[in-house]
Amino acid sequence: MHDAVKDYYGRVLQGSADLQTNACCTDASLSADLKRMLGNIHDEVLARYYGCGLVYPQMLEGATVLDLGSGAGRDVYLLAQLVGESGRVIGVDMTDEQLEVARRHLDYHAEKFGYANVEFHQGYIEKLDELGLADGSVDVIVSNCVINLSPDKLAVLREAHRLLKPGGELYFSDVYADRRVPQHLVDDPLLYGECLSGALYWNDFLNLAKQAGFADPRLVEDRPISIDNPQVQARIGHIDFWSATYRLFKLDGLESHCEDYGQAVIYRGGIDGQEERFELDAHHHIARGKVFPVCGNSWRMLHDTRFAPHFDFIGDFSNHYGIFAGCGTAVPFAASGGDADAGGGGCC
Repeated sequence: MHDAVKDYYGRVLQGSADLQTNACCTDASLSADLKRMLGNIHDEVLARYYGCGLVYPQMLEGATVLDLGSGAGRDVYLLAQLVGESGRVIGVDMTDEQLEVARRHLDYHAEKFGYANVEFHQGYIEKLDELGLADGSVDVIVSNCVINLSPDKLAVLREAHRLLKPGGELYFSDVYADRRVPQHLVDDPLLYGECLSGALYWNDFLNLAKQAGFADPRLVEDRPISIDNPQVQARIGHIDFWSATYRLFKLDGLESHCEDYGQAVIYRGGIDGQEERFELDAHHHIARGKVFPVCGNSWRMLHDTRFAPHFDFIGDFSNHYGIFAGCGTAVPFAASGGDADAGGGGCC
């Protein structure tokens, strides 16, 4: 499958217009600042873009960022402007033709930005250990509609977890399915290259993320994908697909469920683009200046990460009150006072 994907993205596709569906190109609306930064990127790099969704987490100034499946380098060169001169962006891709385009314009972008902070490596995202990157050396890992193309997604997630610093995050967009895709469709090079048949069933993804060490995956945004190709629709249209962005934090102590310790946070502002409201994920839009109750995991995602200086923190872990309200079943047992004929008993 690696060879099929390399051929599709290296030889078959010569530009985003060559894609047969819109699954790989569902870029969300961008802010004025991001549009300005895109305007600094070479036209040839932009023309070879095949991503989906947003891959721009907050507060990247000075960070070391790794882009998995960087292709021709569009996101790398955009991130280079977000991390600034004191930051560093590393792109990894397996496709010769894509890397050739990305590297061809290194000098162009260094002159455009006024600094050089970008490097590209050829390699497989399942085997990042072969690139010589040290454990715990990366602040943020991003990926844009690429992990679905990997034949070993668990290996990708494990490698990402290994490379992240404590408190770092994998922030990525990808395509997900509402069920497991049948093997005969997975084996179809066109459907796989179009980011469809390699898509994970969403619940399988959550379980793989937890196996890799990311205990509490957080959905940031999602939207349904329309295939817009009658021939492809006829073959795979019985499966529903979504483009979704997740953030996975590398944090010790995260629990499998949202537990309530009576904690809260207050956002003090100061994060560019989110002056009045910080968006941790799809369910946590935290208004500036307002006491915002959070579960223990959300508390750690703010307290033990780069976001901490912008928050005040209330509470600790000394008292536990069960499952956080609205985040699952509080008690999975029948209500007290049930059928009197059921009989007593302790262990059975």
